[in-house]
Amino acid sequence: MVGAGQLARMTHQAAIALGQSLRVLAAGTGEPAAQVCADVRAGSADDLTAVRAFATGCSAVTFDHEQVPQDVLRALVADGVTVHPGPDALLFAQDKLVMRRRLSELGAAVPPFTPVDTPADVKAFGAEHGWPVVLKAVRGGYDGRGVWMLPDADDALVDELLAAGTPLMVEQAVPLRRELAALVARSPYGQAAAWPVVETVQEAGQCVQVLAPAPGLDEEVAAGAQRLALSLAAELGVTGLLAVELFERTDGTLLVNELAMRPHNSGHWTIEGARTSQFEQHLRAVLDYPLGTTTPTAPAVVMANVLGADGPVEMGMDERVHHLFARLPDVKVHLYGKAERPARKIGHVTVLGSDMGAVRERAALAAHWLSTAEWEDGWSIHG
Repeated sequence: MVGAGQLARMTHQAAIALGQSLRVLAAGTGEPAAQVCADVRAGSADDLTAVRAFATGCSAVTFDHEQVPQDVLRALVADGVTVHPGPDALLFAQDKLVMRRRLSELGAAVPPFTPVDTPADVKAFGAEHGWPVVLKAVRGGYDGRGVWMLPDADDALVDELLAAGTPLMVEQAVPLRRELAALVARSPYGQAAAWPVVETVQEAGQCVQVLAPAPGLDEEVAAGAQRLALSLAAELGVTGLLAVELFERTDGTLLVNELAMRPHNSGHWTIEGARTSQFEQHLRAVLDYPLGTTTPTAPAVVMANVLGADGPVEMGMDERVHHLFARLPDVKVHLYGKAERPARKIGHVTVLGSDMGAVRERAALAAHWLSTAEWEDGWSIHG
């Protein structure tokens, strides 16, 4: 797996159960997967020599991020390396403009958009589609980075970004009810499987909770989202996981927002909440094994991200975990081995149950406690 973040770390855990050994390409020894994997190679994803050496002897190469240059990917394929997903598919997760154009050709609903070469392009788009508009970096960006909401024209910002060499596009700001995600997997053989559609709860452009299944989502709409994700996986030639991030508009219709071709934050709930986790499924797909069942293990599952606190936390993480388990022994904790910084994803918790409201409340309490060592409901660890 190229990349050694938390996605690689959790994929490593799934690989062990399958009798597989995961090799990771890490930029540094402190990265989450590099802390736990036995086979760690140092190198950058844009260094062809390092990636070639890393791939030697591997049954298959996959990724925990999309930031691998196309020329590196195509060189590996030319060398005869098995790469999943392949460069032709991964391009649609690397370049938002290419993705938008291809989805439009396939008839998938997307927000109106246009490339940006000058500030005048943004002004013209806003005049046609209304303000505010969303300015996006075409490549890179995640968790709200590389996205700017413009209430009106901002020539200075656009000029600054273009001068820095940032390719840009602009799209309509969609009136949203909420954000959803449809996660599927597809093998080289062509077998595919889908998990229930989930709601991704966003704050400041960052996912804070995932609710599985998405509460109150019409069954036909949910089935349509799954069919869309499966058809996109086939049309784009995806092998491995595909996460289709969706906007649910206020009128109830769905638009495609983003694509990711790797394990995804919206699928972390599947570790405890589904018969086959996204990490095991990704490995099954990459190795062309028959795929596992995606049946949920509980009527309601909530994953809450543990984010770094705004300021220093006096209580150490081990003590926080101790007190969490003493109060909420059913909560499942996943920590990534990352240093705590404001708003940084340092782990997640998962809670299962039968009532979505109660499950969500417990997940929120647990995640906030691990972040800050404070119980939002005022509960005292000394009570």
